Amino acid sequence: MSKEIEKVYIGEPGVIRAVCAAMFAGGHVLIEGVPGLAKTTLAKGLAMAAGAEFQRIQFTADLMPADITGSSVYRIDKGEFKFIAGPIFTHVLLADEINRAPARTQSALLEAMQEQQVSVDGKTYPLKSPFFVIATQNGTDELGTYPLPESQLDRFMFRIRLGYPTAEQERRIIMQAAMPEPVITPVLSVPEILDIRKTLEHVRVSDEMAQYISDLIRETRNDPAIERGASPRAGTMLLRAARGYAYLRQSAFLIPDDVLEAFPLVLNHRLVLTDEGESVDTIITRIIRRVRFK
Repeated sequence: MSKEIEKVYIGEPGVIRAVCAAMFAGGHVLIEGVPGLAKTTLAKGLAMAAGAEFQRIQFTADLMPADITGSSVYRIDKGEFKFIAGPIFTHVLLADEINRAPARTQSALLEAMQEQQVSVDGKTYPLKSPFFVIATQNGTDELGTYPLPESQLDRFMFRIRLGYPTAEQERRIIMQAAMPEPVITPVLSVPEILDIRKTLEHVRVSDEMAQYISDLIRETRNDPAIERGASPRAGTMLLRAARGYAYLRQSAFLIPDDVLEAFPLVLNHRLVLTDEGESVDTIITRIIRRVRFK
């Protein structure tokens, strides 16, 4: 699957691994980076390679929740209301520039991301399965942005921060633009993705691995540079994400490397830091070095 996505997305290989692991594990991904880093291309390429439906929503200041979920429309000919589904009823949803919309509109995704359903006019409508959100976010210091509340951030399994490509990657991007658009061949189907999610539930987790995950999460509450550490939900997210990486290794059991690959992406948006000036990456690296697998 990675090889198909690489036909259209040129960037860090770890990014493709991360979005695949999150999708297989039933999580959602928040991607940060300046415009023009092919975030839309990545999301669309993933959907095509997975054989899944894809929708994109451009978040703006005037976007309304009904523009995402859909709304009920009165049918004069039948004398009743009919629900018209919004673009959220898809398999892979790209929420582009999510922090360009105010909190009320952002919250339209909360129930969908957590419960796999939306509620409109007192009625509940189940979403398609699998349902996977890739949201992109501009820098919070830019004009016209609304910071995502902690409850919204917590719904994302990973936060991935994209940087500029290397010189070689940029050369390949320019050469790719001079060629006909590559054709992505689906290598999976929706039923196969659902089967993968069931398979992940059986990836074996030893008592030692469970203790290691617990020790990592608890250590975030002991570091003096962290004002508020990770919640127990972060631990369950870390477990699911690590199982996703184990699946990519084609392994039936979890190892510390799976946990360590997922740990920074799961934790970098869940920690509230003090004013000591250390970056979240520095703190996460310190925690990883301090906590040993026993």
